Amino acid sequence: MLLKKHKNKSTKLIRRQSKAFTMIELMIAVAILGVAAAIAIPIYTEYKVKLNTAIAVKDIVNIQVAVESYYQAKDIFPNSLTDVNMDLLLDPWGAFYVYLNLDGAPIGQVRKDQALVPINSDYDLYSKGPDGASVAPLTAMQSRDDIIRGNNGSFIGVAADY
Repeated sequence: MLLKKHKNKSTKLIRRQSKAFTMIELMIAVAILGVAAAIAIPIYTEYKVKLNTAIAVKDIVNIQVAVESYYQAKDIFPNSLTDVNMDLLLDPWGAFYVYLNLDGAPIGQVRKDQALVPINSDYDLYSKGPDGASVAPLTAMQSRDDIIRGNNGSFIGVAADY
């Protein structure tokens, strides 16, 4: 009888222990979640940057088509994006696209490559990118993430890739 009673006590003890998670099990679960987040967050961030860049490139192509249509109709480039009804279009980061007709534009505002040569001969068109900052030379840190139109439209992409 004593043996049987002891057996029931140990059975109850085992049952009580298995009803809850141990601290080690919880720590392992938290560690697994941490590793999963450490892998997923950078992948998502990179995806978001690529998506926003693709949207900006598409928008710049659409603006370029509107500007070229205006040029074909009037034999002059528009003075601003207002002339082609694209002045209210925002880039994926919430800023307006920048357009500069190079005919008579101050040389300090013209976008330039690493040799400080203008990247376009007709007009500049770009998004200031994720940081929202930009300066004329593409080599400046503020300009490296800009989405630009270069070589008179034969290049549209990230300034760092130009």
